[in-house]
Amino acid sequence: MTALMNRTPHPAARSAPAPARVQAHPNAILAAIGAGAVAVVWLWWRDTTTISTFGDWLTNAGRVTGLLAGYGVVILVALMARIPPLERGIGADKLARWHAKGGRYTVCLIAAHALLITWGYSVLAHTNVVSQTSTLLTSYPDVLMATVGGLLFIAVGVVSARAVRARLRYETWFYLHLYTYVAIALAFSHQFATGAEFIANRPARVLWSALYLAVAAAIVWYRIVVPLRQSLRHPMRVQGVYAEGPGVISIVVSGARLDRLGAESGQFFRWRFLTRDLWWASNPYSLSEAPTSNRLRITVKDLGEHSAALGRLRPGTRVFAEGPYGAMTSARRSRRKVLFIAGGIGITPLRALFESVPGGPGDVTLLYRASNETDVVFRAELAAIAAQRGARLHFLVGRRAQLGHDPLAADVLAANVPDLRGHDVYVCGPDGMTGSVVAALRTAKVPRRHIHHESFEF
Repeated sequence: MTALMNRTPHPAARSAPAPARVQAHPNAILAAIGAGAVAVVWLWWRDTTTISTFGDWLTNAGRVTGLLAGYGVVILVALMARIPPLERGIGADKLARWHAKGGRYTVCLIAAHALLITWGYSVLAHTNVVSQTSTLLTSYPDVLMATVGGLLFIAVGVVSARAVRARLRYETWFYLHLYTYVAIALAFSHQFATGAEFIANRPARVLWSALYLAVAAAIVWYRIVVPLRQSLRHPMRVQGVYAEGPGVISIVVSGARLDRLGAESGQFFRWRFLTRDLWWASNPYSLSEAPTSNRLRITVKDLGEHSAALGRLRPGTRVFAEGPYGAMTSARRSRRKVLFIAGGIGITPLRALFESVPGGPGDVTLLYRASNETDVVFRAELAAIAAQRGARLHFLVGRRAQLGHDPLAADVLAANVPDLRGHDVYVCGPDGMTGSVVAALRTAKVPRRHIHHESFEF
């Protein structure tokens, strides 16, 4: 492991100010998604004749759930296409939560579509469900491919369930998700071959195709072309690796004109280190210091096979970085005073913000929560930053039983942070801690719009 000699914090002035960029508003995006769903239902209604029998009700329920499922899958992919306005305005963690929630609904719609259509056709044909299933699979165009696609969707949904996902490595879970694209390809032609809304409606086919093609183009552009072009324009290499504490390392990556990437404190990249053992894995890690024109730093805790292997990186290793992503930047700030609350390794993006967010003496406060002293990283750097800019820094170390209270409870926060309600608050840490801190801040009457947090647990 190579020790770097320069461990002093970088002045915020070295990071070029980020230009103003287009940001999507969460409510506007949700409204657009909702409007699209209404349009899909209208498309079904427009081509629906009289519904009189039980079989009619079943088949039409199957039709509308199928349309909504087809719309849902393309929206799910769009949310994860890493489209910059969405990433900047909504944030990677919120997009991931929308994706997860929408995925559950979409899997249910896919299952409902298959069951309702099969049941409805069997009622109309006066046959049993098993016989009708065989007929659909063998006689209707592209239904067999669509069935395989639907089963793939359901399988991806199962491995994404929290109980299953917790047992999988991040890389395994990530690559299993790639089967979603195969499922979409298998199911797409079935929509035009058997969908009553599209068979005789050319404008509907054109618009539906355009929706899928636009999202496919976004995936290719933002997840393949842009990262490749970026890596060619800004080649990066590992400059050095050093220990921050037990099981925690920092990796410094060097390159030319890195300021043109537009990275900001609080953001993260997806990092791929081009060694024989690591080239295939792309993992998200936050910047742990303000970015400069020739240097980026990340700090990683040993939480698994991949993160442990990073400690063996050698200087000169080529690096492929995709990003920057994330919306937890100083652009979210709307008040003069700022409070940062970090837990464990969640200090990494907040350490960069603590260094670079604008503010005079007394405007910036950092509370760093850790169970024991060995979990505290950047102690010397944080102290130097606090002294340099006149910021307040408090290390809240110890278990609750030792401290006799919760140092991040609403009443304690209000007592220890003057004018708590007058702060913008940035929170980063394990999901459980982040959730309890956000709840405590709301109890202390901090407006929700002034609480900013992102979670990077997959």
